[in-house]
Amino acid sequence: MVKWPGVASSAIILESRSVFPAMPDGSATAHLYRPKLATVLAEGYNLGHFRKDMLAALTVAIVALPLSMAIAVASGVSPERGLYAAVIGGFLVSALRGSRYQIGGPAGAFIVLVAATVAKFGLEGLLLTVFLSGFMLTLIGLLRLGSLIRYIPQP
Repeated sequence: MVKWPGVASSAIILESRSVFPAMPDGSATAHLYRPKLATVLAEGYNLGHFRKDMLAALTVAIVALPLSMAIAVASGVSPERGLYAAVIGGFLVSALRGSRYQIGGPAGAFIVLVAATVAKFGLEGLLLTVFLSGFMLTLIGLLRLGSLIRYIPQP
């Protein structure tokens, strides 16, 4: 049992196998695990929200689409494959687990990594590294090991 200062209840039991742990103030965190799309629709979505979302989508498209095409060319495939990756990846991020504070899209720093991986291992090696990194991130999330990042020293 761990006592948290400022919590009215006597104690909160912390268990590693808990699916939805309690916050220090005793509130549940289950609502944090809902896809953002479900949360936004439940809160109410109107024409004003739609206009703001369309402006945000246009802003992101102006940056993300050319960048995804550049990453595709750097990896040795045609630019339209980069467009497919940007559109499908963006949809999956927003539909499955998007956040108001998370950005899901291409990053310019990845061009160096993609080009080096393709040069050394080919497209098959690039696909393997992408699937392995996705698997590792999923495993880290399922095992609730994300908080271990604080033990990695900063430069």
